[in-house]
Parts: sequence; C-alpha cells; structure tokens
Amino acid sequence: YIRALYAALGTQYCPRCQVPAGTQTAQEMVERIAQMPTGRRILILAPIEPRHNEGYETLLARARSDGFLRARIDGTVHDLREEIQLERRHRHRIELVVDRLAVRARERGRLTESVERALELGGGELVVASPDDGAEERFSRRYSCPECGRAFSPLAPQSFSFNHQQGMCPVCEGLGLGLGVDRERVVEPHLTVREGAIRVWGPVQDPAFARLLAVAGEALGFSLDTPFTALAPEARRALLYGAPEQPLTVDALGFRYTGVLPTLDEYASTSRRHRHLLGQVPCSACEGSRLNTDSRAVYLRDKSIVQLARLTIAESSSFFRDMQLHERERDIAGELLQEIRTRLGFLERVGLGYIDLERRAATLSGGEAQRIRLASQIGSGLTGVLYLLDEPTIGLHPRDNARLLDALKSLKDLGNTVVLVEHDRDTLEGADHIVDLGPGAGSEGGTLVAAGGPSQLGNGRQSLTSAYLRGELHIPVPVRRRTRRNGQLVVRGARQHNLKNIDVRIPLGHLVCVTGVSGSGKSSLVESVLFNALANQLHKASRPVGEHDQIEGVEHLDKVIHIDQAPIGHSPRSTPATVMGVFDLTRQLYADLPDAKVAGFAAGHFSFNKPGGRCETCEGLGQRCIEMHFLPDVWVECDHCRGQRYTPDVLRVQFKGHSIADVLQMRVRDALVLCENIPRIRKRLQIMADVGLGYMSLGQSSTTLSGGEAQRLKLAAELCRPDTGQTLYILDEPTTGLHLADIECLLAVLHRLVDAGNTMVVIEHNMDVIKTADHLIDLGPEGGDQGGMLVAVGPPEKVAQHRPSHTGRILAQVLRRARKTRRT
Repeated sequence: YIRALYAALGTQYCPRCQVPAGTQTAQEMVERIAQMPTGRRILILAPIEPRHNEGYETLLARARSDGFLRARIDGTVHDLREEIQLERRHRHRIELVVDRLAVRARERGRLTESVERALELGGGELVVASPDDGAEERFSRRYSCPECGRAFSPLAPQSFSFNHQQGMCPVCEGLGLGLGVDRERVVEPHLTVREGAIRVWGPVQDPAFARLLAVAGEALGFSLDTPFTALAPEARRALLYGAPEQPLTVDALGFRYTGVLPTLDEYASTSRRHRHLLGQVPCSACEGSRLNTDSRAVYLRDKSIVQLARLTIAESSSFFRDMQLHERERDIAGELLQEIRTRLGFLERVGLGYIDLERRAATLSGGEAQRIRLASQIGSGLTGVLYLLDEPTIGLHPRDNARLLDALKSLKDLGNTVVLVEHDRDTLEGADHIVDLGPGAGSEGGTLVAAGGPSQLGNGRQSLTSAYLRGELHIPVPVRRRTRRNGQLVVRGARQHNLKNIDVRIPLGHLVCVTGVSGSGKSSLVESVLFNALANQLHKASRPVGEHDQIEGVEHLDKVIHIDQAPIGHSPRSTPATVMGVFDLTRQLYADLPDAKVAGFAAGHFSFNKPGGRCETCEGLGQRCIEMHFLPDVWVECDHCRGQRYTPDVLRVQFKGHSIADVLQMRVRDALVLCENIPRIRKRLQIMADVGLGYMSLGQSSTTLSGGEAQRLKLAAELCRPDTGQTLYILDEPTTGLHLADIECLLAVLHRLVDAGNTMVVIEHNMDVIKTADHLIDLGPEGGDQGGMLVAVGPPEKVAQHRPSHTGRILAQVLRRARKTRRT
C-alpha cells in the first residue's frame, strides 16, 4: 500500500539537478519563456540525432536541405552553409537553431510557432539558450527533468520494490549487500578528515590533495575540519559514498570525487593483496536501501520511501496519521492512505511500534514474526476462522501484554476462535477457557488434568498450573538480596544502535537482570557490546564489537559464557547424551563389561555414529528417509533394527538388564536410578534434572528440542565444567517456553551458580525472574529511538519505587502480591 501511495502521489526529483520532474505542454513552455526579462535575446533549439546509420555530414546536409541555416554543435553555433568537419568517432550534441528572437509581447505568435516546430523536430524536447549570458533551459513533453532533460519512466508500485527489475538497485540486485571493505576499518569517528578520520588517507598534509577535498566538500556539504561524528548524516553520506549523480565544480580541476567506500571496494575487489579485507557490507551504490537511484529520488511530503522505511512503525504511523490530502489527492489515493493507517495501527496494537519498517524478516524473533502475522489477520476482517498461536508473548514486556490480549479479543469478537499455547500468567488469567495437560513433561505428560475457566481450574488437584494460579505454589522473593562486593564491570559510553552513550555498572557476584520494553537496547548492550568485547579480550575471539568507549573491571573475570536459544545442532545424530558428554562415558561403561570384552567390542562399537556396531541399513539413525520426489521426504522406522540403531550382537551386551539402546531411550531421571553408583555419569544426569530436564530422553534428536530446552541443555553442559567462581554467564530470556514450575527449577540453578561467586547477567521480561534478582538495569523508557537510556538501576525494591519505569510500575504490583502471599 505504501508503494502504491508513492506511485500515486509521489513527486519524482531529478537525482542530478534536484528539481521535480514532470511533463509540460507547448503552451506551458511558451508561458514560461514569455516570463523571461523583456528584450532578452534567445535561441530556440531542437536537439536532433542521426537516423539509423547516417553520419553527421548526412545529418547536417539534410538540415540544410530542410531550410535551416544554423546549428549549435557541442555548445557552439555554426553556419550550415560553411563546411563543418566533425570527428566521426566522437559523439556530438547537435541542436538546430529553429529561431532567433527577443522576448517581447508582440512576438508571442512567432514564439508559439517556433516552440511547436522545435518540439516536432526534437521529438518532444527543446532548448532555450540566451547568447547574452550563456544561460539555457530545457523543456520536454515527456516525463523528464526540466533542466537537464533526463527522461524518467512513469511511476508504478513496482518502481519501489527491490524485488522487481523496475525498482531494484542494479548493482546489488535488490539485496542491499555486496562485497566490500568493512566500514568499521575505514573511519576514525572522533577525528576530522584533515586529522585522519579516513584511515586509508591518514592526516591530509599534501596541499594539492587538501585543496581537491576542500572543493569536493564545498560542493557536497562536508567539511575537512569537523569531527566525523559531528557531521550531518547527509554530509557523512556524501563523504563516504560521493554523489555521482550531481555535477561538481571539481570537474574543472580534472578530478571527480566518487566517495571513499566505492573507491575502496573497487580497489580491494581487483587487488589480490587486499582481497582478505572484503566482506558482506551495505551496497555502495544504494547505501543498503536496495532501490535504484530514480526510486530513491521520489518524495512524498518531503520524505523519500527510503527515509520512510527507516522509521519505526510508531513514527511512520504518526507520519501517515498527520498527512492531509487535497481533494484531488483524496480521490486518487484516499483509500490507500486509510488502509496504511489501519494496518500500521494494528501493528502498534500488538506491541510492535518500535520495529523499523525496513527490518529484515530474518532478524525478527519468533514472537515478533508471530505478532506481525496476527496483525495482518486482524486487518483481514475474516470470521469463522480457528487461529492457533504458539506463545505470542515471547519477547514481550508485561506492559504490552494488555495490548496483545486486546488484539486477541478483537479477533474473538469478530466471530473467530483463538487457541494459544501459553505459560504467561496474565494471558492465562484473561482466557475464557484453559486446557491443562500434564501432570509432568515428556512421557509423564499427555494427560488432561484440568479444564475450564481460570476460576474453575482449581478443581484439578493434579494441575500445577492451577496451583500457581491459586497461589498455593509460588516463586518466592528472596528474604535478603546479595550485597557483597566482588568488584564491578563498568561499560563506558555504550552507543550501539539506539543506546544513548550510557555508562552501565554491573556488580560482580550478583544475579543481574537487564530489563526494559522490547527494542529498548537490552541486546545491543549485553550481546553486541558486553559479550563481544569480553569474548575478544578473554578468549581472543574476533567478534564485531558494538560502539562504546571502554569496559573497566575485566581483570576480575577469567571467562565469559553466552548461553542463547540457538539450536544445538542441525544433525539428527546430535542428542542430549552427546551434548552432555554422557554418551562417551556410557559407551566406555559398556565396553568395560565382561560380555563386551569377550566379544572384542571397544567403546567405538557402542557408537551409532561409527561403523562396527551400528545398524548399517539406517547408518545408526534408527530411521530411514523415503524420498517422495515432489512431496516432502518421509522418515520411517528402520525395518532392520526396529529403531534401535545397533546390530543384535551389540544389543546383547547389557548393564543391569539394559542394552545401550535401552539407555538412549531412557528419561534422564530413570537413567539416574540406573547409574546411581557411577559418579561421573550420575553427576551429569543430576545437573540435567536440576535444570528441569529430568523428563528428557537421552537419545532424543537435538533438532527436536525447543529453544528453551536447548538453552537449559547448554546451561547444564556449562555446569559440568570446572568452576573458577570468576565466570560471567549471559542468558537471553531463559524462561522462554517454560512453565512456572520449570522457572522455579531454573532459578535454583542460576542462584547456585551465583552463590559460587560467578556473575549472571540475564535479559528478561518475566517478572518471576526479575523479582528474584539482586540488581536490575532497566533501559528505555520506550523502544527504538525513544529507548537506549538508563531508566532505573538497583535492587528490585528500589526500581519498583521509580514510577517512570514501566518495569518498576509492574514490579511494584508483583512485589505487593508476593508480600501478601508470604503473609498468607
């Protein structure tokens, strides 16, 4: 809809001349010429081109035979009766002199005839030149620039699509990325250009080079003596990318400034010595916008579609809401504007106002993508539809939960049915009907333990969900917070993305929660700045570090570990047993059994990843893939080993009546009983049970794990390693997909790590985790450009008293409820 609105109401500007393009009638041209100063001498010129394969001599001879006496060739007027010698191999600009006259009111009829004749000869174009002052002006009947005569295609919605040939950047083909030199290596932002802001130039000391840059800067708007960070965005862009569409006065010096980055990219791509500097960077031609030059030069209310796409949904909604249309514009595009306002309003309602319109879909979290689809369904107006949503509150601050619930109720009020898979307490309490499955997880679940409204769910005595909603079970608030001091980390001048040059102090030896609404800058601070910088310093990594000044207190740490929800592996051969190292110990256990030694089996024979003991029909997978050609592949149980992965000889070797295949099919808690007398295996299994994974099968494929399960499995694997008490753990929303009972187990493990002297930094929205933290760092107050500031810091009780904090306001209610529950 936005592309269609720009096609209908947008104004095309000439990228070279920066003036609006358009069409003009002959009468409008005559009126424009008649407004020139009275008595001014002018030439009416008609641009002409050779026909087919004729030469310039033939062209000029034809003009003489048609009665023309003069022609302007390459800016100089020649008499056609004289012999004119032209270089055949060069392209020449030839314009017939249709008339010579002075601007006077009585010459209006003659002027009209000359303009129409020139338009006929010039194919709809003419030039008016004045021999008095050398000024000239171009006119065209086509959709073109009135000054340089450049023609433009009529605007259409596909003109603004980077997926269509008519709109995409021809260099990157609409991807916005290309091979080039890393921009971070090019600029020293705190210096001026003269002092060496462009690292490849260094300090500009050569007077001739300095003069060329000064002339280019004057033409393009950048200064050699202003720090790079203080330059306006347009000046930075001109310095780095140049302005190839704009005529520069530097041409007179025999020099054309094309920008730092395009020159470096071209040099590095052609130089084998510097090819290692190349990587995926924003396209130098379109600056990452993915559109061609003409599409970027179309403006609607002084804003190009590129500038609009870089606004957040909330900002763009405000832009279109304030847009007023004239009567003619309303007839053309009134419905388009209404559709845009409505759809942007839906996106705001589901809490996505902080997201940029140009945000790539691949960078969206699962919850954000789900809410975008939800907003599109609200706008469709369909009725009688069954909607299934899997945890739509993922990544959503509690402040925005009410808006999400209102959107879901809007879908219901239209006559639809909305079914959610959800753990959030507010969502459960706002539901009309709850279906609670359990009572446990994995093989212990799958039973309907309770059903009904939130108030009726108490009848299900086996329901953990009911117990938490009734308050019989709850996650307690610590009686006292940790106050000991093991030093602190201080992040100075963090300004990555929307962070506002903030200084953040992280007390070591504490459970620290980084809070704030979605898009407030939490991930930018914790992951882009803190983790990447520490990983580079402590582990000699080479991660791209977010913009900041420095980090103090690194000497108090010996390692940093980031535990995210990324999949553990893409291979079905990866299992919880292999990730935890349990499988190696179990294979060695079976290899040491008497039956294995008699058969000559080593530990490798008990691996389903190596030939020898595995079933070769399915190669140890226990399943076989059946190709269905035009349909998705189908996995079926191996008919040779019946899904057990091993040969019969290997399966005959048993420990306490269980084969190696039986162990892989066991749940963690069952394997704990089996291996209770084997300390090395029992320790790892106990850690898995402690983080709430006691229900998990040891041989389950890692590709089937949820994000929350993968994160807890990584945490369990880290707990198995030697602990120095000087480790910084970073977790990003570890409660995703967890029931309240699972959150309680997870918190016990996190606090155990902190009690050992380690530091835990957790990005979190869940109030049950936030209320148990020792220290909070609340960012905001809003998302996007309105975020990135420190709103409140300190223990939860202190943040709860800070009314401007959205987290603090909700936390105050949670703490009051916790105190009431404790008294009860």
